[in-house]
Amino acid sequence: MYLRDLQKELLLLTKQWSVISVTGPRQSGKTTLCKLAFPDYEYVNLENLPMREMVAKDPMAFLQRFKTGVIIDEAQLLPDLFSYIQVIADEDKISRFVLSGSSDFLLMKNISQSQAGRVAVLRLLPLTISELGDISRYSTDDLLYNGFYPAVWGDGKKADYVYESYLSTYIERDLRQLVNIKDLELFRKFMVLCATRIGTEFNAASLSNELGISVVTVKEWLRLLEASYICYQLPPFFRNIGKRLVKTPKIYFYDVGLACHLLGIQSATQVATHPLRGNLFEDMVVTEMLKTRFNAGQRSNLFFYRDKGQHEVDVLQEFGNELRAYEIKSATMISQDFYRNMRYVKRLLGETLLSTQVIYDGENEWDKAEEGFINYRRWKENNPWQEK
Repeated sequence: MYLRDLQKELLLLTKQWSVISVTGPRQSGKTTLCKLAFPDYEYVNLENLPMREMVAKDPMAFLQRFKTGVIIDEAQLLPDLFSYIQVIADEDKISRFVLSGSSDFLLMKNISQSQAGRVAVLRLLPLTISELGDISRYSTDDLLYNGFYPAVWGDGKKADYVYESYLSTYIERDLRQLVNIKDLELFRKFMVLCATRIGTEFNAASLSNELGISVVTVKEWLRLLEASYICYQLPPFFRNIGKRLVKTPKIYFYDVGLACHLLGIQSATQVATHPLRGNLFEDMVVTEMLKTRFNAGQRSNLFFYRDKGQHEVDVLQEFGNELRAYEIKSATMISQDFYRNMRYVKRLLGETLLSTQVIYDGENEWDKAEEGFINYRRWKENNPWQEK
């Protein structure tokens, strides 16, 4: 069992909010987190069909049983429940409801319809590098191949079995809750093609041609992957700086281990020589940044920079009017070439760009106020402002 960084924020919000939702990928540890944070709360899982049928018969009577607190898992499966929770939360300032779900689309749709402004929303992604604890005996390729789902690390299950089971469950069960996709094999091929494009601009037309489906369908399927926490899009940075900037977002996976599985990678050794290793490394680091934001109860403030002159910076992080820039390199050796584009962007953005750093896979570190090389395993330790 792992102590999750999000628990601190979860406990803090409970003092201020009657209703809290915790969404995130299936098997990311939401139920374990909620039970650990609230050991005195009763637990109800609406995936249990007899339980769901019983609750549906008289939702108000069911909810009034819990005088202090209750954890309701997969709450999106019973949409009518949200209206009843709203009534109780408005009248009773003591009762606490913790709602969890693995479908962001369905859960947030129900919340927005009946509980807008009344619910604190948190997102739990798979484990962070720091939550894993001492990983000194694991190589970077081990981390990329295994990914960060608790079942791999806590239960000691083989990564390929975990991710194949995950995909089967997702495709055969979760997708049918979101939309009726007739050709599930074609959808899985779509997921594989998304993995081959990890860390690159998402080109819907290209996928449309390869799969023989419309661009509209491609975009709809991508929204499904986003709603179920498989993929996410990193938006391009835009500011009126007199440059022609790209407008297409880049695609990343919420878990690099799942991406490796879709790519057919079967061992850490194969990761080491895979042509997409650099992209997979970038995915891991960018998602680590995103986890830091979500674990602090904050939305993403991450963008990438690219203009028509082919100047690119992997990540720009925005704090109000201030920015910090990062290049992400899977190399183990330092090269000043890594800084070429960041220095260009520094001249462009001026004093609003506070620092530039290379996050890489090497051991030597050089860190000062404005720029440096940081090993990815320690970048959060050396940058406490990440929690801002």
